[in-house]
Amino acid sequence: MARIVQVGAGSGGMVVLDLLAREPVVTGITLIEPDVYKPHNAARHYFPKEAAGVRKTELARQWLLAFRPDLEVRCLEVDLLSPQAQPEIEEAVASADLGVCAVDNEQAKFHWDALMRKYRKPWTLGEVLSGGIGGFVHLFRPDGPCYGCVASFLKRSVEVDKSAPPDYSQPGGPVYEVTIPASKASISVIASLHALVTAEWLHNPQYDPGFTSVLLALRKVPQVFEEVLRPYRFRIERMRECLFCGEAAQTNAAEDLDVALAQALDRLAHA
Repeated sequence: MARIVQVGAGSGGMVVLDLLAREPVVTGITLIEPDVYKPHNAARHYFPKEAAGVRKTELARQWLLAFRPDLEVRCLEVDLLSPQAQPEIEEAVASADLGVCAVDNEQAKFHWDALMRKYRKPWTLGEVLSGGIGGFVHLFRPDGPCYGCVASFLKRSVEVDKSAPPDYSQPGGPVYEVTIPASKASISVIASLHALVTAEWLHNPQYDPGFTSVLLALRKVPQVFEEVLRPYRFRIERMRECLFCGEAAQTNAAEDLDVALAQALDRLAHA
């Protein structure tokens, strides 16, 4: 029997939540989500437009209990980064067996990673690339690489082509402009893969799919993805020089580390 703590109940997060809740091994779910459902969410969500104005947590609870009335569902309608909410969030993390991250905010991902490492919980993360051209699924173990290690490795190392990258700021260019929202189909594919990997882990804590991160190409994009539905697998090691989990994180003074972390986040954002 397993308890999950998940942050995020957006269009991808609900797909993950729905699929995991159908696993008999899951007996309890804590959902962290502060947002209210809005009319424009309907195109990529399970809920109807008429549900606009209702909190996503309440809609998610109703959805889950409709087919799993035995499931214990706890909802925290708080911002993951809110200082006032940390005691409640940490209590939920401490009592869970596994964490699931389904948000696209970088600061939130790093914060979630820190919580998972603090309480030594394994966790998974799904990320849909801009425009829905593909997406990542990551697995994190307490003694393995942190999100900082993985993000840094992928920023520096993932190359699909040596050619100059396409200019995504030009809508009339040779590739799709990636500022367009991902389709529901693209989101569902990556979210389903995220749920599949998480479910395997729930059934077998020793589960090792042979990768830390997997990138699945969903569209052919010149100079980026030359093949559709091709997976790229990465087994990433923990980095000694990582500012989040490496030696620097343990030796720096707290105030110095705060500055270093801010600089590292800025470099990752502009890499």
